Amino acid sequence: MRNLVVLGGSSHPALVDRVCRNLNISPCEATLSKFANGETSITIKESVREKDVYVLQSASGAVNDHFIELLVMISACKTASARKVTAVLPLFPYSRQPDAPYAKRGAPLKKVGGTAGSNGASSSGATGTNGSQKPFTFESVPSSPKPANIPSGNSSSLTPLALTSSLNRLALNQRPALARTDSWQPEAPSGHIETNTGYKEWVAQPGTLIASLLMAAGADHIITMDLHDPQFQGYFDVPVDNLYGRPLLQHYITTCVPNYADEAVIVSPDAGGAKRATAVADALGMPFALIHKERRRAVPGSATGGTVTPTPGSPGNVSAASIVGAAARRLATTMLVGNVHGKIAILVDDLVDTANTITRAAKLLKDQGATMVIAVITHGIFSGDAIERINASAIDKVVTTNTAPQDEHMAQLGDKLEVLDVGRVFAEAIRRIHNGESVSMLFDHVGI
Repeated sequence: MRNLVVLGGSSHPALVDRVCRNLNISPCEATLSKFANGETSITIKESVREKDVYVLQSASGAVNDHFIELLVMISACKTASARKVTAVLPLFPYSRQPDAPYAKRGAPLKKVGGTAGSNGASSSGATGTNGSQKPFTFESVPSSPKPANIPSGNSSSLTPLALTSSLNRLALNQRPALARTDSWQPEAPSGHIETNTGYKEWVAQPGTLIASLLMAAGADHIITMDLHDPQFQGYFDVPVDNLYGRPLLQHYITTCVPNYADEAVIVSPDAGGAKRATAVADALGMPFALIHKERRRAVPGSATGGTVTPTPGSPGNVSAASIVGAAARRLATTMLVGNVHGKIAILVDDLVDTANTITRAAKLLKDQGATMVIAVITHGIFSGDAIERINASAIDKVVTTNTAPQDEHMAQLGDKLEVLDVGRVFAEAIRRIHNGESVSMLFDHVGI
Protein backbone atom coordinates (compact mmCIF):
# COMPACT_ATOMS: atom_id res chain seq x y z
CA MET A 1 0.00 0.00 0.00
CA ARG A 2 1.28 3.45 -0.91
CA ASN A 3 2.79 5.66 1.84
CA LEU A 4 1.86 3.19 4.59
CA VAL A 5 4.44 2.13 7.19
CA VAL A 6 3.92 -0.31 10.05
CA LEU A 7 6.50 -0.01 12.81
CA GLY A 8 6.47 -2.66 15.53
CA GLY A 9 7.78 -2.53 19.07
CA SER A 10 9.39 -5.34 21.03
CA SER A 11 6.29 -6.29 23.04
CA HIS A 12 4.55 -8.45 20.41
CA PRO A 13 6.57 -9.01 17.19
CA ALA A 14 4.41 -11.98 16.16
CA LEU A 15 1.30 -9.78 15.96
CA VAL A 16 3.25 -7.19 13.94
CA ASP A 17 4.13 -9.88 11.38
CA ARG A 18 0.50 -11.06 11.20
CA VAL A 19 -0.77 -7.53 10.61
CA CYS A 20 1.81 -6.90 7.90
CA ARG A 21 1.02 -10.20 6.16
CA ASN A 22 -2.66 -9.25 6.05
CA LEU A 23 -1.72 -5.85 4.60
CA ASN A 24 0.75 -7.48 2.16
CA ILE A 25 3.58 -5.19 3.25
CA SER A 26 6.84 -5.63 5.14
CA PRO A 27 7.33 -4.13 8.61
CA CYS A 28 9.54 -1.08 8.87
CA GLU A 29 13.13 -1.87 9.75
CA ALA A 30 14.18 -0.46 13.09
CA THR A 31 16.75 -1.25 15.76
CA LEU A 32 15.46 -1.39 19.32
CA SER A 33 18.14 -1.58 21.99
CA LYS A 34 18.97 -0.43 25.50
CA PHE A 35 21.94 1.22 27.10
CA ALA A 36 23.68 -0.37 30.04
CA ASN A 37 21.63 1.71 32.48
CA GLY A 38 18.33 0.59 30.89
CA GLU A 39 17.60 3.61 28.70
CA THR A 40 15.79 2.89 25.43
CA SER A 41 17.54 3.53 22.11
CA ILE A 42 15.68 3.34 18.78
CA THR A 43 17.02 3.73 15.25
CA ILE A 44 14.57 3.82 12.30
CA LYS A 45 16.34 2.52 9.18
CA GLU A 46 13.73 3.59 6.61
CA SER A 47 12.44 6.96 5.54
CA VAL A 48 9.01 7.86 6.91
CA ARG A 49 8.84 11.38 5.48
CA GLU A 50 5.27 12.30 4.47
CA LYS A 51 4.04 8.79 5.21
CA ASP A 52 1.33 7.39 7.49
CA VAL A 53 3.09 5.48 10.26
CA TYR A 54 1.30 2.93 12.46
CA VAL A 55 3.29 2.06 15.58
CA LEU A 56 2.09 -1.24 17.08
CA GLN A 57 2.91 -1.92 20.72
CA SER A 58 0.94 -3.98 23.24
CA ALA A 59 0.88 -3.52 27.03
CA SER A 60 2.21 -6.95 27.89
CA GLY A 61 5.28 -8.11 29.75
CA ALA A 62 7.37 -5.15 30.91
CA VAL A 63 4.55 -2.63 30.53
CA ASN A 64 6.50 0.46 31.60
CA ASP A 65 9.51 -0.27 29.37
CA HIS A 66 7.28 -0.99 26.40
CA PHE A 67 5.30 2.18 26.93
CA ILE A 68 8.44 4.34 27.02
CA GLU A 69 9.59 2.52 23.88
CA LEU A 70 6.29 3.42 22.22
CA LEU A 71 6.66 7.09 23.15
CA VAL A 72 10.20 7.22 21.78
CA MET A 73 9.12 5.57 18.49
CA ILE A 74 6.23 8.02 18.05
CA SER A 75 8.49 10.99 18.76
CA ALA A 76 11.15 9.67 16.38
CA CYS A 77 8.62 9.35 13.56
CA LYS A 78 7.27 12.87 14.12
CA THR A 79 10.82 14.23 14.17
CA ALA A 80 11.49 12.38 10.89
CA SER A 81 8.63 14.34 9.25
CA ALA A 82 6.00 11.61 9.19
CA ARG A 83 2.68 12.95 7.91
CA LYS A 84 0.61 11.09 10.51
CA VAL A 85 1.49 8.76 13.39
CA THR A 86 -1.08 6.33 14.75
CA ALA A 87 -0.48 4.38 17.95
CA VAL A 88 -1.92 0.86 17.68
CA LEU A 89 -2.31 -0.64 21.16
CA PRO A 90 -4.17 -3.98 21.10
CA LEU A 91 -3.95 -4.07 24.91
CA PHE A 92 -4.04 -0.55 26.28
CA PRO A 93 -1.66 0.20 29.20
CA TYR A 94 -3.07 1.35 32.53
CA SER A 95 -6.63 0.93 31.24
CA ARG A 96 -7.79 -0.50 34.58
CA GLN A 97 -7.01 2.68 36.52
CA PRO A 98 -8.14 5.61 34.39
CA ASP A 99 -9.23 7.75 37.34
CA ALA A 100 -9.24 7.87 41.13
CA PRO A 101 -11.45 4.94 42.23
CA TYR A 102 -14.33 5.29 44.64
CA ALA A 103 -14.96 2.96 47.57
CA LYS A 104 -16.73 -0.13 46.25
CA ARG A 105 -18.62 -0.65 49.51
CA GLY A 106 -20.76 2.45 49.08
CA ALA A 107 -20.58 5.88 50.67
CA PRO A 108 -17.23 6.77 52.33
CA LEU A 109 -17.39 6.38 56.09
CA LYS A 110 -15.57 7.91 59.06
CA LYS A 111 -16.02 7.18 62.75
CA VAL A 112 -17.25 10.11 64.83
CA GLY A 113 -15.00 10.67 67.82
CA GLY A 114 -12.43 8.16 66.57
CA THR A 115 -9.77 7.95 63.93
CA ALA A 116 -10.74 8.65 60.36
CA GLY A 117 -11.06 5.89 57.80
CA SER A 118 -8.55 5.23 55.10
CA ASN A 119 -10.23 7.65 52.73
CA GLY A 120 -10.74 10.43 55.25
CA ALA A 121 -14.18 11.22 53.88
CA SER A 122 -17.26 12.36 55.76
CA SER A 123 -18.91 10.26 58.44
CA SER A 124 -22.05 8.19 58.04
CA GLY A 125 -23.51 5.58 60.30
CA ALA A 126 -20.49 5.06 62.57
CA THR A 127 -20.57 4.49 66.30
CA GLY A 128 -19.00 7.11 68.57
CA THR A 129 -16.73 6.56 71.52
CA ASN A 130 -19.65 6.42 73.93
CA GLY A 131 -21.28 3.57 72.00
CA SER A 132 -24.25 5.64 70.84
CA GLN A 133 -25.45 5.12 67.30
CA LYS A 134 -25.08 8.23 65.14
CA PRO A 135 -27.51 8.97 62.30
CA PHE A 136 -26.53 8.25 58.70
CA THR A 137 -25.44 11.17 56.58
CA PHE A 138 -24.50 10.89 52.91
CA GLU A 139 -23.04 14.29 52.15
CA SER A 140 -21.25 14.53 48.82
CA VAL A 141 -19.30 17.58 50.01
CA PRO A 142 -17.37 17.59 53.32
CA SER A 143 -19.04 19.78 55.93
CA SER A 144 -17.45 23.07 56.96
CA PRO A 145 -15.51 23.20 60.26
CA LYS A 146 -17.89 23.83 63.15
CA PRO A 147 -17.46 27.12 65.11
CA ALA A 148 -17.40 27.43 68.86
CA ASN A 149 -20.73 28.00 70.63
CA ILE A 150 -21.90 31.62 70.95
CA PRO A 151 -22.34 32.63 74.62
CA SER A 152 -25.91 32.53 75.82
CA GLY A 153 -25.56 35.88 77.64
CA ASN A 154 -26.93 39.23 76.53
CA SER A 155 -25.49 40.20 73.16
CA SER A 156 -27.30 43.51 72.92
CA SER A 157 -24.01 45.36 73.43
CA LEU A 158 -22.86 44.14 70.01
CA THR A 159 -23.64 46.34 67.07
CA PRO A 160 -25.18 44.65 64.00
CA LEU A 161 -21.98 45.22 62.01
CA ALA A 162 -19.76 43.78 64.77
CA LEU A 163 -22.10 40.81 65.27
CA THR A 164 -22.13 40.00 61.56
CA SER A 165 -18.35 40.26 61.36
CA SER A 166 -17.91 38.01 64.37
CA LEU A 167 -20.29 35.37 63.06
CA ASN A 168 -18.50 35.33 59.73
CA ARG A 169 -15.18 34.78 61.47
CA LEU A 170 -16.69 32.02 63.58
CA ALA A 171 -17.98 30.27 60.48
CA LEU A 172 -14.38 30.13 59.27
CA ASN A 173 -13.19 28.98 62.70
CA GLN A 174 -10.79 31.96 62.93
CA ARG A 175 -10.04 34.62 65.47
CA PRO A 176 -10.04 38.24 64.31
CA ALA A 177 -6.75 39.39 62.85
CA LEU A 178 -6.84 42.71 64.76
CA ALA A 179 -8.72 42.84 68.07
CA ARG A 180 -11.08 45.80 68.49
CA THR A 181 -12.91 47.04 71.55
CA ASP A 182 -16.30 46.54 69.93
CA SER A 183 -15.56 43.02 68.62
CA TRP A 184 -16.59 39.89 70.46
CA GLN A 185 -13.88 37.35 71.29
CA PRO A 186 -15.05 33.69 71.28
CA GLU A 187 -14.43 31.70 74.41
CA ALA A 188 -11.95 28.86 74.39
CA PRO A 189 -13.70 25.56 73.58
CA SER A 190 -14.41 23.52 76.68
CA GLY A 191 -14.28 20.16 74.91
CA HIS A 192 -13.27 18.50 71.66
CA ILE A 193 -14.65 20.12 68.51
CA GLU A 194 -15.10 17.72 65.62
CA THR A 195 -13.70 19.07 62.38
CA ASN A 196 -13.53 17.47 58.97
CA THR A 197 -10.71 18.64 56.72
CA GLY A 198 -12.09 16.74 53.73
CA TYR A 199 -8.75 15.01 53.16
CA LYS A 200 -8.52 11.53 51.74
CA GLU A 201 -5.54 9.49 50.63
CA TRP A 202 -4.43 10.78 47.27
CA VAL A 203 -4.79 8.26 44.46
CA ALA A 204 -2.83 8.94 41.28
CA GLN A 205 -4.77 9.28 38.03
CA PRO A 206 -2.59 7.55 35.43
CA GLY A 207 -5.40 7.51 32.88
CA THR A 208 -5.10 11.22 32.21
CA LEU A 209 -1.33 11.00 32.35
CA ILE A 210 -1.08 8.17 29.80
CA ALA A 211 -3.30 10.04 27.35
CA SER A 212 -1.31 13.25 27.80
CA LEU A 213 2.01 11.45 27.26
CA LEU A 214 0.81 9.83 24.03
CA MET A 215 -0.43 13.15 22.65
CA ALA A 216 2.70 14.98 23.79
CA ALA A 217 4.87 12.39 22.01
CA GLY A 218 3.00 13.19 18.79
CA ALA A 219 0.29 10.53 18.37
CA ASP A 220 -2.37 11.74 15.93
CA HIS A 221 -4.68 8.75 16.27
CA ILE A 222 -5.21 5.83 18.68
CA ILE A 223 -6.40 2.32 17.79
CA THR A 224 -7.08 -0.17 20.57
CA MET A 225 -9.39 -3.07 21.41
CA ASP A 226 -11.86 -3.59 24.26
CA LEU A 227 -10.85 -0.81 26.63
CA HIS A 228 -11.45 -2.00 30.18
CA ASP A 229 -12.96 1.39 30.97
CA PRO A 230 -14.53 3.14 27.94
CA GLN A 231 -14.25 6.56 29.64
CA PHE A 232 -10.54 6.41 28.74
CA GLN A 233 -11.42 7.74 25.29
CA GLY A 234 -12.51 11.03 26.83
CA TYR A 235 -8.97 11.82 27.99
CA PHE A 236 -7.72 12.21 24.42
CA ASP A 237 -7.92 15.23 22.16
CA VAL A 238 -7.24 12.99 19.13
CA PRO A 239 -9.51 10.35 17.55
CA VAL A 240 -9.69 7.00 19.36
CA ASP A 241 -10.99 3.85 17.64
CA ASN A 242 -11.94 1.25 20.23
CA LEU A 243 -12.36 -2.01 18.30
CA TYR A 244 -14.39 -4.86 19.74
CA GLY A 245 -13.22 -8.43 20.21
CA ARG A 246 -16.82 -9.54 20.75
CA PRO A 247 -17.43 -10.58 17.10
CA LEU A 248 -14.48 -13.00 17.28
CA LEU A 249 -15.69 -14.46 20.57
CA GLN A 250 -19.26 -14.80 19.28
CA HIS A 251 -17.97 -16.53 16.16
CA TYR A 252 -16.14 -19.06 18.32
CA ILE A 253 -19.28 -19.77 20.37
CA THR A 254 -21.48 -20.28 17.31
CA THR A 255 -18.97 -22.59 15.57
CA CYS A 256 -17.41 -24.54 18.45
CA VAL A 257 -20.18 -24.89 21.05
CA PRO A 258 -22.76 -27.43 19.85
CA ASN A 259 -26.40 -26.40 20.21
CA TYR A 260 -25.28 -23.26 22.03
CA ALA A 261 -28.71 -21.60 22.06
CA ASP A 262 -30.30 -24.40 24.12
CA GLU A 263 -27.42 -26.16 25.89
CA ALA A 264 -25.26 -23.19 26.95
CA VAL A 265 -25.65 -20.09 29.09
CA ILE A 266 -23.60 -16.88 29.12
CA VAL A 267 -22.27 -16.00 32.59
CA SER A 268 -20.73 -12.75 33.81
CA PRO A 269 -18.07 -13.44 36.48
CA ASP A 270 -18.85 -10.16 38.27
CA ALA A 271 -21.40 -7.39 38.29
CA GLY A 272 -19.07 -5.01 36.43
CA GLY A 273 -19.08 -7.19 33.32
CA ALA A 274 -22.83 -7.73 33.20
CA LYS A 275 -23.36 -5.28 30.34
CA ARG A 276 -20.62 -6.93 28.28
CA ALA A 277 -21.99 -10.44 28.85
CA THR A 278 -25.60 -9.48 28.19
CA ALA A 279 -24.57 -7.98 24.84
CA VAL A 280 -23.19 -11.38 23.81
CA ALA A 281 -26.24 -13.21 25.17
CA ASP A 282 -28.67 -10.92 23.35
CA ALA A 283 -26.75 -11.15 20.07
CA LEU A 284 -26.78 -14.96 20.16
CA GLY A 285 -30.21 -15.43 21.73
CA MET A 286 -28.79 -17.26 24.76
CA PRO A 287 -29.81 -17.22 28.44
CA PHE A 288 -27.80 -15.14 30.87
CA ALA A 289 -26.57 -15.64 34.45
CA LEU A 290 -24.68 -13.36 36.82
CA ILE A 291 -22.23 -13.98 39.65
CA HIS A 292 -22.44 -11.31 42.30
CA LYS A 293 -19.93 -10.84 45.11
CA GLU A 294 -20.32 -8.49 48.04
CA ARG A 295 -18.30 -7.97 51.21
CA ARG A 296 -19.96 -7.44 54.56
CA ARG A 297 -18.69 -7.09 58.10
CA ALA A 298 -17.53 -10.40 59.53
CA VAL A 299 -19.69 -12.13 62.12
CA PRO A 300 -18.38 -12.13 65.73
CA GLY A 301 -15.69 -14.69 66.38
CA SER A 302 -14.89 -15.18 62.69
CA ALA A 303 -11.57 -13.31 62.68
CA THR A 304 -9.61 -16.49 63.34
CA GLY A 305 -9.46 -17.26 59.67
CA GLY A 306 -11.82 -20.23 59.81
CA THR A 307 -14.35 -21.10 57.15
CA VAL A 308 -17.93 -20.01 57.57
CA THR A 309 -20.72 -22.42 56.72
CA PRO A 310 -22.15 -21.58 53.28
CA THR A 311 -25.45 -19.77 53.36
CA PRO A 312 -28.00 -21.66 51.26
CA GLY A 313 -29.92 -19.74 48.65
CA SER A 314 -33.08 -20.50 46.80
CA PRO A 315 -32.81 -23.87 44.96
CA GLY A 316 -31.56 -23.65 41.39
CA ASN A 317 -31.24 -19.87 41.34
CA VAL A 318 -29.12 -18.43 44.14
CA SER A 319 -26.32 -19.99 46.18
CA ALA A 320 -23.69 -18.49 48.46
CA ALA A 321 -20.19 -19.40 49.56
CA SER A 322 -18.62 -17.39 52.38
CA ILE A 323 -14.94 -16.83 52.97
CA VAL A 324 -13.57 -14.82 55.90
CA GLY A 325 -10.06 -13.39 55.78
CA ALA A 326 -8.12 -13.24 59.03
CA ALA A 327 -6.60 -9.86 58.22
CA ALA A 328 -9.48 -8.10 56.50
CA ARG A 329 -12.18 -9.49 58.83
CA ARG A 330 -14.71 -9.14 56.05
CA LEU A 331 -17.32 -11.63 54.87
CA ALA A 332 -17.25 -12.25 51.11
CA THR A 333 -20.51 -13.67 49.78
CA THR A 334 -20.62 -15.01 46.23
CA MET A 335 -24.05 -15.58 44.71
CA LEU A 336 -25.14 -17.05 41.40
CA VAL A 337 -28.22 -15.46 39.90
CA GLY A 338 -29.56 -17.73 37.20
CA ASN A 339 -29.71 -21.43 36.34
CA VAL A 340 -26.71 -23.33 34.94
CA HIS A 341 -27.67 -26.85 36.02
CA GLY A 342 -26.96 -29.33 33.24
CA LYS A 343 -25.71 -26.61 30.87
CA ILE A 344 -22.42 -25.41 29.41
CA ALA A 345 -21.43 -22.24 31.29
CA ILE A 346 -19.56 -19.70 29.16
CA LEU A 347 -17.76 -17.06 31.25
CA VAL A 348 -17.38 -13.82 29.27
CA ASP A 349 -14.88 -11.16 30.36
CA ASP A 350 -12.63 -8.59 28.72
CA LEU A 351 -9.41 -9.11 30.69
CA VAL A 352 -7.87 -11.82 32.87
CA ASP A 353 -4.73 -11.03 34.83
CA THR A 354 -4.27 -13.22 37.91
CA ALA A 355 -7.31 -15.41 37.01
CA ASN A 356 -8.57 -15.24 40.57
CA THR A 357 -12.07 -14.08 39.63
CA ILE A 358 -12.79 -16.57 36.83
CA THR A 359 -11.38 -19.57 38.74
CA ARG A 360 -13.62 -18.82 41.73
CA ALA A 361 -16.53 -18.33 39.36
CA ALA A 362 -15.81 -21.64 37.64
CA LYS A 363 -15.86 -23.50 40.96
CA LEU A 364 -19.21 -21.97 41.86
CA LEU A 365 -20.65 -22.90 38.46
CA LYS A 366 -19.50 -26.50 38.76
CA ASP A 367 -20.99 -26.65 42.27
CA GLN A 368 -24.29 -25.50 40.79
CA GLY A 369 -24.37 -28.33 38.26
CA ALA A 370 -22.72 -26.91 35.13
CA THR A 371 -21.50 -29.71 32.89
CA MET A 372 -18.67 -27.66 31.39
CA VAL A 373 -17.10 -24.25 32.00
CA ILE A 374 -15.54 -22.28 29.13
CA ALA A 375 -13.84 -18.92 29.80
CA VAL A 376 -14.04 -16.61 26.78
CA ILE A 377 -11.94 -13.46 27.22
CA THR A 378 -10.39 -10.79 25.02
CA HIS A 379 -7.11 -10.00 26.80
CA GLY A 380 -5.32 -12.94 28.40
CA ILE A 381 -2.47 -11.46 30.43
CA PHE A 382 -2.06 -14.41 32.84
CA SER A 383 0.50 -12.84 35.16
CA GLY A 384 1.81 -14.23 38.43
CA ASP A 385 0.58 -17.75 39.16
CA ALA A 386 -2.43 -17.44 36.85
CA ILE A 387 -1.40 -20.41 34.70
CA GLU A 388 -1.03 -22.72 37.72
CA ARG A 389 -4.34 -21.48 39.09
CA ILE A 390 -6.14 -22.17 35.81
CA ASN A 391 -4.63 -25.64 35.52
CA ALA A 392 -5.86 -26.51 39.02
CA SER A 393 -9.30 -24.91 38.53
CA ALA A 394 -12.63 -26.21 37.29
CA ILE A 395 -12.26 -24.40 33.95
CA ASP A 396 -12.38 -26.86 31.06
CA LYS A 397 -11.24 -24.46 28.32
CA VAL A 398 -9.90 -20.92 28.02
CA VAL A 399 -10.44 -18.99 24.79
CA THR A 400 -8.58 -15.70 24.34
CA THR A 401 -7.11 -13.52 21.61
CA ASN A 402 -3.49 -12.74 20.81
CA THR A 403 -3.62 -9.09 21.85
CA ALA A 404 -0.89 -10.25 24.26
CA PRO A 405 1.72 -12.94 23.42
CA GLN A 406 0.36 -16.41 24.16
CA ASP A 407 3.16 -18.77 23.05
CA GLU A 408 4.44 -19.48 26.56
CA HIS A 409 0.91 -19.83 27.89
CA MET A 410 -0.02 -22.33 25.19
CA ALA A 411 3.02 -24.42 26.06
CA GLN A 412 1.93 -24.57 29.70
CA LEU A 413 -1.83 -24.96 29.24
CA GLY A 414 -1.76 -27.15 26.14
CA ASP A 415 -5.17 -28.01 24.71
CA LYS A 416 -6.86 -26.13 27.54
CA LEU A 417 -6.02 -22.81 25.82
CA GLU A 418 -7.23 -21.71 22.40
CA VAL A 419 -6.06 -18.44 20.84
CA LEU A 420 -8.00 -16.38 18.31
CA ASP A 421 -6.09 -14.15 15.92
CA VAL A 422 -6.85 -10.41 15.93
CA GLY A 423 -4.21 -9.60 13.31
CA ARG A 424 -6.75 -9.43 10.49
CA VAL A 425 -9.01 -7.14 12.53
CA PHE A 426 -6.25 -4.61 13.16
CA ALA A 427 -5.00 -4.95 9.57
CA GLU A 428 -8.48 -4.18 8.25
CA ALA A 429 -8.79 -1.21 10.61
CA ILE A 430 -5.41 0.15 9.45
CA ARG A 431 -6.36 -0.32 5.78
CA ARG A 432 -9.70 1.45 6.19
CA ILE A 433 -8.26 4.34 8.19
CA HIS A 434 -5.44 4.79 5.68
CA ASN A 435 -7.89 4.87 2.78
CA GLY A 436 -10.33 7.17 4.57
CA GLU A 437 -13.04 4.52 4.90
CA SER A 438 -15.38 3.84 7.80
CA VAL A 439 -14.37 1.32 10.45
CA SER A 440 -17.84 0.95 11.97
CA MET A 441 -18.39 -2.40 10.27
CA LEU A 442 -15.62 -3.84 12.44
CA PHE A 443 -17.75 -3.19 15.52
CA ASP A 444 -20.31 -5.83 14.50
CA HIS A 445 -18.55 -8.18 12.11
CA VAL A 446 -15.27 -10.06 11.98
CA GLY A 447 -12.87 -8.20 9.73
CA ILE A 448 -11.61 -10.32 6.82
